[in-house]
Amino acid sequence: AGGLALLTSVSHAAQVATDPGDYSPLPAGVDLGIIYYQHTTHKKLYSSGKEISDLAGIKELKTDIGLLRWVHYIDVGGYIVDPQIIIPFGEVSLKTTGGTTRSSGVGDPIVGGTLWLYNNTESKQAFGITALGSLPLGQYDPDKGPVNIGENRWKLITQAAFVTPLTDTLSLDLIGEYTFFGENDDFAGAKKEQDDQYGVQAHLSKSLGSKTKVSLSYYHDFGGETTLNGIDMDDKLSNSRWQGTFAHFVAPDMQVQVQYGRSLEVENGFFEEDRLNLRLVKVF
Repeated sequence: AGGLALLTSVSHAAQVATDPGDYSPLPAGVDLGIIYYQHTTHKKLYSSGKEISDLAGIKELKTDIGLLRWVHYIDVGGYIVDPQIIIPFGEVSLKTTGGTTRSSGVGDPIVGGTLWLYNNTESKQAFGITALGSLPLGQYDPDKGPVNIGENRWKLITQAAFVTPLTDTLSLDLIGEYTFFGENDDFAGAKKEQDDQYGVQAHLSKSLGSKTKVSLSYYHDFGGETTLNGIDMDDKLSNSRWQGTFAHFVAPDMQVQVQYGRSLEVENGFFEEDRLNLRLVKVF
């Protein structure tokens, strides 16, 4: 039970990590088909800012996750809205001194969209709010606790974002996120509850011509303390990471994006040694 308590933080991170340009609205009638691949490795587990990997018997946590995403832009009363659906799939594996636990399959689908309350096509400034619901329909094995593709709980993920040019070639995206969690009533035989989680995300981007962009991103997550059967796990977040992005249109209707990043500081949870993200966007 003590070892399980230390691992409630396997999935502690931004609930929906945005990419540079996500909050720059496209015209009504445009559709995006997007496929993502995300690989991460973690070898250190922290509690209250101290590494406890040996205490927890941790050797390595690896994730290989794909995402299928469809976005459709529409005009509703003069406002741009983008209803969308995200389907995650892949594998999570946790290697400990006691062996390796793996989980694979299709995760919890996410549905919702963004409403842009302000969209100045001349200045390229925009402000949007997002609501996304995570539905507990993914594959979940209660005996594996935190090592699962699905989470066996509802989530409501909200974001608000402002994007603005700084110069002719520089732009800034600022995003705030707040997430509400339902309870997981079978987390390895225990009832898992989680406090609201919130965070900030920022992207500074530079255009290298009309087809290419590079960006530097920062993510910081707070809150989200968990309880098991009513017992506090003392795992409140104050975790940060950075990420670099290279994005290029290989055709007028197709963009390829490559990202690399890692953790900066971890108060509670896993330290991300390496993150590699690949993304392919098709515009319809």
